[in-house]
Amino acid sequence: MPVQKSHDEFYTLDMQSGWETPPNYPSGIKQKILSGALDEPNHRGSRTRLLKFDPGTFTTVPFVHEYWEEVFLVSGDLTVGNDKQGKGGQGFAPFTYASRPPGAVHGPFKSEGGCLLLEIHYFDPA
Repeated sequence: MPVQKSHDEFYTLDMQSGWETPPNYPSGIKQKILSGALDEPNHRGSRTRLLKFDPGTFTTVPFVHEYWEEVFLVSGDLTVGNDKQGKGGQGFAPFTYASRPPGAVHGPFKSEGGCLLLEIHYFDPA
């Protein structure tokens, strides 16, 4: 059976609780799943999440995954392409967007002042 999202009308998000560090991410990055789930081994499902970086947090290696990813930078600053020491890369400001197909190499990422991202992940329908 497919992994589906629920029907949710407008509601106020609790921005203080429900955050967790995704597997293999540094402790300064937290996610809050808003809707859905991914079944990565079976390549199905979709999810919408918030991802936040604490100030000064960075990753050290690029990411690659087998699902589509759409990312909207809601607030703060995000740098893409830094080195393993968190130096360099290209900076982006709020209201910037990325759409990445399966297999696209992206990152590493850092945020000097912290940021909040809205992400949508999904597999192509079979």
